[in-house]
Amino acid sequence: QVQLVESGGGLVQSGGSLRLSCAASGFSLDYSAIGWFRQAPGKEREGILCISNTDGRITYIDSVKGRFTISRDNAKNTVYLQMNSLKPEDTAVYYCATRFHFCSPRPTDFDSWGQGTQVTVSS
Repeated sequence: QVQLVESGGGLVQSGGSLRLSCAASGFSLDYSAIGWFRQAPGKEREGILCISNTDGRITYIDSVKGRFTISRDNAKNTVYLQMNSLKPEDTAVYYCATRFHFCSPRPTDFDSWGQGTQVTVSS
């Protein structure tokens, strides 16, 4: 059974850092793309970054370039989202999701989702 569990969210001051984890089970990261998405109140869910063996690392949103980094630990079957220099506009529920092989910025392309973790950045 495919399962994704996010953790690491919380409340942080502007300029601070958080590292989110996405623990995967029931499938191998070797053949899968893992995307990080976020959804702020009243806004659509948007793709932020993605990682896969096929595509490497892709950043989809200019506003997080240089601040957010995606990585993975295959031994732990876990993907990480390191977020530095956080801003109030980064406040959202963050989700990880998986699909076969290829990255995509579109949430509708992904098959399985985690439950999400709240990130709140105070000014």
